Formats: sequence, C-alpha cells, structure tokens
Amino acid sequence: MVTDLWVNPTQGNDASSGAGRQQALRTLTEAWGRIPAGTTLSQGVRIHLMAGTYAESDVPHYWEQRRGTLAAPIILEAADGAGTARLPAMNIYDCHWLYLIGLDISAGGGDVLHLDSCSHILIRQTTIRGLGDIFAYAAPQETLKANQCQYVFIENSDISGATDNAVDFVGVQYGHVVGNKIHRSVDWAMYAKGGSAYLTVAGNEFYDAGTGGFTAGQGTGFEFMVSPWLHYEAYDIKFINNVTHDTQGAGIGVNGGYNILMAHNTLYRVGARSHLIEVVFGSRTCDGNQAACRTFLQQGGWGTTVVGGDEPVPNRNVFIYNNVVLNPAGYTSAWQ
Repeated sequence: MVTDLWVNPTQGNDASSGAGRQQALRTLTEAWGRIPAGTTLSQGVRIHLMAGTYAESDVPHYWEQRRGTLAAPIILEAADGAGTARLPAMNIYDCHWLYLIGLDISAGGGDVLHLDSCSHILIRQTTIRGLGDIFAYAAPQETLKANQCQYVFIENSDISGATDNAVDFVGVQYGHVVGNKIHRSVDWAMYAKGGSAYLTVAGNEFYDAGTGGFTAGQGTGFEFMVSPWLHYEAYDIKFINNVTHDTQGAGIGVNGGYNILMAHNTLYRVGARSHLIEVVFGSRTCDGNQAACRTFLQQGGWGTTVVGGDEPVPNRNVFIYNNVVLNPAGYTSAWQ
C-alpha cells in the first residue's frame, strides 16, 4: 500500500494536499519532507513527478534516512513518461526500498547520483548524465556512485559522462545491472570493487571509455570496505551477454577477483592503448583512517595500515568462456 503525492514544478503549491494532479505540490523538498524520517514505514509513498525541470532550490540537498519496506516502498516516478521529469544531482544516504523510475538526472560536478549506505534501491528507465567536458576534467567525477550498499538493481537506464567512471560500485553486495547503456567516461565505464559481491551484470552496452569497459575489482582504500568482504576486491560477479566497444583500454578485466565469470560477451574495437582482456592484481591501500584499517587487518582482512602503502590482491577462480573479441581491419590493440 502506498500514499500518492503529486508534484508540479511550475503550477503546484506546497500548501496543497498533493493528493492528485490538481492538488499538486510545487517542490520535491515539500514532498520528501512529508515522508517520516528515521523510522520504518508502514505505509509506502509514491511521488508522481509531473513533467518539467526541478531546480536545485526545489529538491532536497541531502536525501536521507527514509526507510521503506518491501510492502511499503518509496517511489519517485516520472508521471508523464520516462525522461519528462528533469532533476539535478541527488545525494542519497541511509535510504531503503527506494525506487527511481523514469527520471532524468543531470549535473555538471561532483557525483550525479550518489548512494551511500542504502539498501534495496531500484533504478529503472532513468537517464543519469554528467554534463561538461570529461577530457578537460570539467564534469562530474562519477556519474553513478554506490558505496557500502546492498541490493542495488539498475535496469534499462542510460548512464554517461564522468572524468572517472560512469558507474562506480564500492562495497556493494547483491543486485544486478541489466539492460543499460553505460558510456562516456575517462576511466572504466564501470567497475565493482572494494569487496563488491553477488552481482549479475548482463545485457548491457559499455562504450566510449578510456581505461576499459568493465572490471571486477580494482583498487580500494581498506577503510572503505565492509566486513566480512575484506579479502578480494570482488566476489561472485557474473558478467554475461554484454557488448563492450570503443574502449581505449581492455574491454573486460578482473583485478583481484574471486569466483568471477565472464561469458558470452562481445568485445569490439577495444584495447587501442593496452590489451583486449586483463586479469591482473588488484590493490589495497590505507587512505588515511589508520584505526579502521587496523581493525580490518586484525579481523583477517588483506591490506595495510601504512598510509600510502599498497598491497597487491590476487585473483582466484576466474572463468572466461565463449566470448567474441573482434578488432576490425585498421584497429589493433597496443599489446597482446
């Protein structure tokens, strides 16, 4: 069961009930404020976003501590069709059972959409776009960043525009990334690292990326990991039936992964500045919080307490099956 709230950014009124199109609120800040904070909901809320552009001044600066359930989720949905509700950057903390459907989220700095310590997040038919010149580093660092989250599901969305990664998962366990276009980034199009685990990445298109298309694992500050996933950079990642093309670096990679499957993918025009596929060490640093690094080290994690130190993370049980790799005439990889 959900309660419906309607928002009209041009003709709404925050003194209205929000119960229908004719009683719509004007700002998302008002609609979000009507959801009880810091408590588990017994009644879900669906916020219908009517067509228009939602100004930064009319949306929450920090979306936090809204806790839905399976039976009582929180839904933000474009009421007039996918892409008709245009939002600025969203920074979401400690929210649960939150669904973003049909939105258009764009920003020119920071992270366009940031999920921190959230669970049961669904992003569907949403465009997440970093604005600006990524090669001049005049654009967002990450388009979609999720850290220390669980049960994250991204479906049929378009995610692009980052000076680092279009999608960056750090310490994300459980979920899937299915049927998306992930592109226009200087580093990897996407990586899942920092103890990310139990993810299916399937049926996506990765392209126009610098360092590479997709990698399971990479390098992580020890203090940003989540117990008990303190050894490998990535666990139990299934990367299947994807298309990766036009990446300067490797089409796919594993950097410190355990039980990684990469099967039935197609790689096209990849590796111009390096190689086609890489299976290499990940890395583990301590980025400043030595107390947290020490705690994880004492728990048996792999890492270091030395700020500036760098420990290699090996791979185990990596399976690369039945992929097609094709560089057409005139396009070659720099290495093997």
